[in-house]
Amino acid sequence: MTAQLALDDAGLRRLLHGLPPVDQVGADARAAKLGTRSIKTTAKAEALDLAVRMVDLTTLEGADTPGKVRALCAKGIHPEPEQYQSAAGRGQASVCPSVAAICVYGDMVETAKAALAGSGVKVAAVATAFPSGRAPLAVKLADTAAAVEAGADEIDMVIDRGAFLAGRYGAVAEEIAAVKEACKTGGHDAHLKVILETGELATYDNVKRASWLAMLSGADFIKTSTGKVSPAATLPVTLLMLESVRDFRAQTGRQVGVKPAGGIRTAKDAIKYLVTVNETAGPDWLDPDWFRFGASSLLNDLLLQRRKLATGVYSGPDYVTVD
Repeated sequence: MTAQLALDDAGLRRLLHGLPPVDQVGADARAAKLGTRSIKTTAKAEALDLAVRMVDLTTLEGADTPGKVRALCAKGIHPEPEQYQSAAGRGQASVCPSVAAICVYGDMVETAKAALAGSGVKVAAVATAFPSGRAPLAVKLADTAAAVEAGADEIDMVIDRGAFLAGRYGAVAEEIAAVKEACKTGGHDAHLKVILETGELATYDNVKRASWLAMLSGADFIKTSTGKVSPAATLPVTLLMLESVRDFRAQTGRQVGVKPAGGIRTAKDAIKYLVTVNETAGPDWLDPDWFRFGASSLLNDLLLQRRKLATGVYSGPDYVTVD
């Protein structure tokens, strides 16, 4: 099997409906079992830092302002307050790493890019009529191209769930491929994260099919959710997506990342996801290049748990910024 498959409905239907069906009870049970795993001391400290490095720190509100985006970028570069970073330099704690990316609407890309200059933190932009995806393809491609031209390193697109659920797999595949091409606007090569909006796909079999469809069409990452639909990310759905990227690499030789987004708020939850990554896809995916958390509030709890490990005291939410 190759990613050069002809993108027509009949061929894609045969392939996608020929995938082994998902045992929903088994998937739920395995995710629940992995969710009971715990890690302690040094391993926990390493897991917390890895989770911080995997965060796509996100603000996707109609009330976003340049000032809010700049403040979020500053936090993404240096998540810990200055005085705590100084304490780390004196050996009282480890220096907190930066996040992976700041995720914003396309009109805020230029602001974020300037604020993050030289930091190594990437700019991710949602595009393609996020979150609904209900717009003509020309509009979606213009949305993507504008964000890339403004400096976006990564594009988070949404699939047309209506087309997918209607069985118009070729149309979905062609759209993903066209957006992937738009990521190369102006000589750039932005990574493409394809949002499946799994809360609207109804079945685990559909999640698996949508995952394979996105990968065959050129996705660099597959992402669970926009965060605007309930349920958003869940551990069983993420497990299915991790199995899909593992099997896709085994068959094609190409590695694709996974990004659960929406509803992941605590360090305890993040560690459950990291355990699931390691046990399902393997350690190759335990890297910000291949696994991300889309979140706005998760970072604060990771910071509080880091501080508790270092000091033995839980500081409480008044010691972190409200984003």
